[in-house]
Amino acid sequence: MEAERGLVRKRNANTHPKRCVRPAQQVSERIGYMYQVKAKVLSNEKLSEAHYRIKLEASQIAKAARAGQFVHIRCGPGYDPLLRRPFSIHKSRQGRIDVLYQVVGKGTGLLSQKRRGDQLDSLGPLGKGFEIEPAFKKIFIVGGGIGVAPLYMVAQEITRVGQGQDVTVLLGAKNKELILGKDEFERLGLEVTIATEDGSTGYRGLVSNLFQEFILSQTSLSVAVYSCGPVSMLRKIAELSRHRGFFCQVSLEQKMGCGLGACLGCVIRGRSGYLRVCKEGPVFDAKEILWDNLGL
Repeated sequence: MEAERGLVRKRNANTHPKRCVRPAQQVSERIGYMYQVKAKVLSNEKLSEAHYRIKLEASQIAKAARAGQFVHIRCGPGYDPLLRRPFSIHKSRQGRIDVLYQVVGKGTGLLSQKRRGDQLDSLGPLGKGFEIEPAFKKIFIVGGGIGVAPLYMVAQEITRVGQGQDVTVLLGAKNKELILGKDEFERLGLEVTIATEDGSTGYRGLVSNLFQEFILSQTSLSVAVYSCGPVSMLRKIAELSRHRGFFCQVSLEQKMGCGLGACLGCVIRGRSGYLRVCKEGPVFDAKEILWDNLGL
């Protein structure tokens, strides 16, 4: 180890300053910059029985974040749970980020107990985000359950750089109490249609079935689809989009270890080989995923 450090010192000493080793924060040309920060909790609001929105003061992450990227948060004060938890960045503005999350285990249970002023060891922004294509004439944004989390920034970016496209937002959940983000999309001036499995509001059924009905009357070939949600939903969205020749990107929800691409704990099978959700994703061109190899 000492010899390795000596080599580094010698190499740096003989290298022109402009060619010195890059800062550790710069992890790849595709991610840009990531930061490890102590993010201050500004609020932690309960939205439903199991859903929360936590707002964090993290200026470096907020400035660098792009739609579809995520943060890796240590939810407890020590090493139990040992691993960080990945969360999509829901909003990024004025030095703050918002995270939507669902309490499903110990890590998110601990996160739900955080209060204003607490600090969270946070790493981000990480992963490859959505590629916003403003040239498409028709755009669908399709979110299922907590999968709505990364899609608000997609909508925000489209409304910022768009050229008057027709944008439709489709949101689905088991019941009306679990619908997330509807008001936020509407404040952007976007049309939002709801699907609930129990029919308590909007379309009765799965949001993927609602998407299928919407595209029946779609004659334009200039269509982009951005989606996030359960794997079964994304698989159907991808199949429908492929049959119609739509440009389709999906954000996969996957358990992760390191979040940096080193541990290979989030690998999936793609047409080009094995893909790391934390590194090559979490956003993928839907055609690149071998859906039959994903658990449904």
